[in-house]
Amino acid sequence: MKLTVLGSSAGAPTRINPASGYLLEHGQTTVWVDAGTGTFMELAARVDPGQLDAVVLSHVHVDHASDLFGLYGYLAFGPSGQVPVPVYVTDGASDLFAGFARATGEHVLHHVLDFNEVGSGDETTIGPVAVRFGSSKHAVPNNIVRFEVDGRVLVYTGDAGPSHELMEMADGSDLFLCEATLQGTRDAQTYPFHLTAEEAGEAAAWAGVDHLVLTHISHNLDPEQSIAEASGRFAGRVSYAAPGTEFDV
Repeated sequence: MKLTVLGSSAGAPTRINPASGYLLEHGQTTVWVDAGTGTFMELAARVDPGQLDAVVLSHVHVDHASDLFGLYGYLAFGPSGQVPVPVYVTDGASDLFAGFARATGEHVLHHVLDFNEVGSGDETTIGPVAVRFGSSKHAVPNNIVRFEVDGRVLVYTGDAGPSHELMEMADGSDLFLCEATLQGTRDAQTYPFHLTAEEAGEAAAWAGVDHLVLTHISHNLDPEQSIAEASGRFAGRVSYAAPGTEFDV
């Protein structure tokens, strides 16, 4: 598999880094993983959005999901492509997207996007890629996603606070794409629904991953500091999900 970072900014895009979004490719199979603000155009610069095999959204927060409407417009009103595209979302998300688009009855949204609600323990396949979902600790339902093909494993956390399920989902992965929104050591005042870089490192160490890639770092923080903090807890390879970076899994 090849993973391309379309954007990795936490909360909102910046002038040089869109919000969360990634392109996963294996052979002829292409998957858009999270559709944060600014990522549709980055996606379209690399592949034809009309040829996507699936979209996987970790959760419905704007910085992970808003550009789905860019794909909707592309498919519904031109240039179009192969439809419907399977879209894997958390429980209840289908109604939220349909409500925003006022998509009742036979609305075109339902003809171009095929929403599939999934949660912890659910499994599917996208082409030859096996996909398994787990749940994280977040302010809204969030799916951790595990992709596996030919014995290679990529795990993406979406947004997540510390939890045992997160570490179990990452177990033995070759590439662990893990949110690290915060820096410093957690205390009683630390926001519970995001990870510190230290905690990302601890999860990677527990899970025995090969390569930890930190993402969703707050735009006002230095990624090199986050790498240093994660490396203090994890002896393996640690990288930053800088926009445009490609990782082989």
